[in-house]
Amino acid sequence: MKTPTVLAVAAAVAITLAGCAQIPADKQPLARRDIASAELSSNIKLAKEGWPQAQWWTAYHDAQLNAIIKQALAGGPSLEVAAAHIGTARSSLSRSVADLGIAGAVNGNANRQRYSGTGLFPAPIGGAYFTEETLRLDLRYNFDWWGKNRAQVSAAVGELNAGRAEYAEAEQVLAAAIAQSYFRLQGAWARLANTDQLAAAQTALVQDKARRIAQGLANADEQRAAEAELRLTAKQQAALKADIEHEREALRALAGADNTALADLKPVALTATPHALPARLGMELLARRPDLQAARWKLEASLSKIDAAKAAFYPDVNLTGAIGLNSVKAEDLLQLASRTVYIGPSVSLPLFDAKRLDAQLDSARTTRNERIAEYNQTIVEAVRDVAQGGAQLQGIEQQITQQTAATTLARAQLASAQKRLDHGLANNNSVLNARLALLKQQDADLYLQQVQLLAEVALTNALGGGYHEEAPLATAIK
Repeated sequence: MKTPTVLAVAAAVAITLAGCAQIPADKQPLARRDIASAELSSNIKLAKEGWPQAQWWTAYHDAQLNAIIKQALAGGPSLEVAAAHIGTARSSLSRSVADLGIAGAVNGNANRQRYSGTGLFPAPIGGAYFTEETLRLDLRYNFDWWGKNRAQVSAAVGELNAGRAEYAEAEQVLAAAIAQSYFRLQGAWARLANTDQLAAAQTALVQDKARRIAQGLANADEQRAAEAELRLTAKQQAALKADIEHEREALRALAGADNTALADLKPVALTATPHALPARLGMELLARRPDLQAARWKLEASLSKIDAAKAAFYPDVNLTGAIGLNSVKAEDLLQLASRTVYIGPSVSLPLFDAKRLDAQLDSARTTRNERIAEYNQTIVEAVRDVAQGGAQLQGIEQQITQQTAATTLARAQLASAQKRLDHGLANNNSVLNARLALLKQQDADLYLQQVQLLAEVALTNALGGGYHEEAPLATAIK
């Protein structure tokens, strides 16, 4: 013969199984792109192979640049948003972890009440006032049989890991932006110094034309042409000075500095570093790009949210209990006879909640598809950025080779003109024109050098800027 307890348990199991709502099928899942197959074209090669190192900017051996980036990474304005996102994700994880295991609360209350003289309780209770006092410890345990709470914790961990990756990305982008702005500033200073020499040479040429006109050896059109070139150089000087002020303010904003900061910045010679490109990308690119890591963790979080949404279709089983004291007299509250004890299970069946659960699961699946699409797009953009950066640097290297040859020829031409002048075989006009030609080639040198530095930083940023995937957080809060 079955006992009432066995019958009750069997009935509870039957009701629980019957209370499961039907989970709709996943009709439109997107496929995740396989990054292992991501490779560069065989036509894109640089002289050196490898990935950027952490604090890659120190390879330029520029104390000013190092100091600016250090100041910015210590608390630049652009990092505050990323740090706030981490704080929000950490709070969400704390809430999710709090739902696991046993939850308890201590409750105490007191109330004074007059019972009706003609109600349920006869005299002496009816018609009298009583003060009821309660002191109770309430406990609740969620069995989480279907893994809903654990899935919510996993989703929160994913969001927190994504936030950490986004912070690393913000640091990387900030360092790259500062380096590029700094190199533009130094490039403008170097070109301005060269342009000042060009203006001086053009001024000397205008004066030489005037003397030659006075001697009947030149015409006014030659002087006008020289003066027009001088005006164009003055225009270039003004533009470079404006660029210098623009980049100084850009640096100040990036570093989060005040109006007096960066006032002591000085021009330094620009030097390129031996830039490198890895022979293979594949899974290594995933570990080296913080934006890819952030996209991956957001996708993992969305998958966990789908698990949680599925678990909501099953009954929710909790065990609740309470132990405490209750008395209508304050002096009796702490007596043994005033104790109260309660324990019992509670089952929540989603029998009439199918539409809401369907909508909740559909929303989670839609978000999952969005995260997959974003992840796939981020992979495509990452490979594109690396390919374009490598191809650009490869092209710049070829341009520099040709430009170096042109500058060498211009320098040889100036030396030849000066030698002829020293031997009385040429006039000063020939030397001035040769000097102008050399200064113009040097301006092209400086411009290409600046472009090369900017392209180096862009490629470094595309390769992850020295980032490497950190160990992911576990479910415990760190």
